[in-house]
Amino acid sequence: MNQEIEIEFKNILTKTEFEQLRDHFQLDNVFLRQVNHYFDTQKFDLKSKGAALRIREKNKKQVLTLKQPHQEGLLETHQYLSHSEANNMIETGQLPKGDIQNILTHSGIKETKLQYLGSLTTDRAQISFKNGELVLDHSYYFDKDDYELEYEATDAKSGKEIFNQLLSQFHIPSRETKNKIRRFFETKKSMEDTK
Repeated sequence: MNQEIEIEFKNILTKTEFEQLRDHFQLDNVFLRQVNHYFDTQKFDLKSKGAALRIREKNKKQVLTLKQPHQEGLLETHQYLSHSEANNMIETGQLPKGDIQNILTHSGIKETKLQYLGSLTTDRAQISFKNGELVLDHSYYFDKDDYELEYEATDAKSGKEIFNQLLSQFHIPSRETKNKIRRFFETKKSMEDTK
């Protein structure tokens, strides 16, 4: 089973802050595009458990990822998909056989109730930075785009210190930052509510 614990710190940025960091770290030509396709049940059973399910298209590969709460961050389970498996899941909500299907079944979530919710596109630059990974994201979903700084660490305590020092160095205020799937869901819901 392909699993990892994700310890990350994130902060929403203004466009100006994003450009300042991009220019400082000379990241103009290193952005790569990825597309996240999100899934849940109609009653948002995954969301209610603090979990998220997505297919990420990146570098012509499709990876199905289940994110679940973990004491040190998030437990991510990854499963590579063929193009036809990914397309079938987007069209039907049907999970391919494998570890993620088994985990969801044991969690009491019926895969037959999964549905495709939509996609979020991100232009991402990622570099090594002080024993971790520094990530700049520009994301597009529905009629919105946003900017985000992430720092992926191997240790929560030192990672938080490094992240806070970085924000301070660039005079960026710490902002409550929801993860991408939560921002996606909230925008989708607000659009549906205004119809």
